[in-house]
Amino acid sequence: MIDKLERNRKRYEELQALLSDPDVTRDQKRYRELRQEHASLTEQVEEFDRYRALDAEIASNRELAEGDDREMKDLAREELVSLEARRAASELRLKQLLVPRDPLDDKNVIVEIRAGTGGDEAALFAADLFRMYSYYADSQKWKLEIMSSSPTGIGGFKEIISSISGKSVYAKLRYESGVHRVQRVPVTEAGGRIHTSTASVAVLPEVEETEIEINPNDLRIDVMRAGGPGGQSVNTTDSAVRITHLPSGIVVHCQDEKSQHKNRAKALRILRARLFEAEEERKHAERAQARKSQIGSGERAEKIRTYNFPQNRATDHRINLTLYKLDVVMKGEIEEFIDALRLQAQETALTSESA
Repeated sequence: MIDKLERNRKRYEELQALLSDPDVTRDQKRYRELRQEHASLTEQVEEFDRYRALDAEIASNRELAEGDDREMKDLAREELVSLEARRAASELRLKQLLVPRDPLDDKNVIVEIRAGTGGDEAALFAADLFRMYSYYADSQKWKLEIMSSSPTGIGGFKEIISSISGKSVYAKLRYESGVHRVQRVPVTEAGGRIHTSTASVAVLPEVEETEIEINPNDLRIDVMRAGGPGGQSVNTTDSAVRITHLPSGIVVHCQDEKSQHKNRAKALRILRARLFEAEEERKHAERAQARKSQIGSGERAEKIRTYNFPQNRATDHRINLTLYKLDVVMKGEIEEFIDALRLQAQETALTSESA
């Protein structure tokens, strides 16, 4: 481990020199790539410096503990207990930092939420999930933008697609993909019976135009007037855009903007994310056996979490974590789930690395 950390520190110093090289700064693509690599190593180098400082302090205190001064020996032994505990924690952190970082972790995301089984109640739950993620994004100081939506007449969504940008967005939200289940008495239910409904969430890393090439000849672009709940006219101009990617059959529809140009741009962003996801899923399928032991795959068919309103309970089935504070979870306080899921993923990766 130490040899690898030493090599990474040397690379970190090389990157610092390269980033101040005028030839590198003129090449924006290379400069951006080197800056990202430098940023990915910063925390590791800082932690390694702390680890080495603790190592030096431990060596110094061991010398004092073996000296002739009884008072100094006792003090040194007490200090050693604290120092060794801190070093053990630093060593664990270094092991975690050495787990190869997914290059997608720093990506912004496109979040697609769709009502599943349950009719109007499922659409209302989809709206609740959207608000939950909106609150969480706000707490993280991320920027959320609605890309496309299909609202229902009672305040729900058949589908709502948004983009979220900021620091480590995909790293934190990636495990939210899957089927979310709600158990509650619907506002549409007069008899007071508890119903079970679902909504699916897909978290897609957003990719740049340069990262995935789309042949314009592969696209069929239709324009039309936007429609709202019940089919009434929203615009009197042909501002809504539907893009069909002919090779894959993927269809994206955007109508929220009054400008056809803006709707087209948003639809292309969603299309790029979906094409990228399809390619990633193809790669994952090829490595299916190796991934069997890993934490939830994030596939849309996988039931990942239950929100039980009568019991004020939220349960994540992948890690068997239950929180009896659903009221605050729905207000965006999902950090406890996110931290536990990321820790489980790290532990799995560490086990794989050491195997």
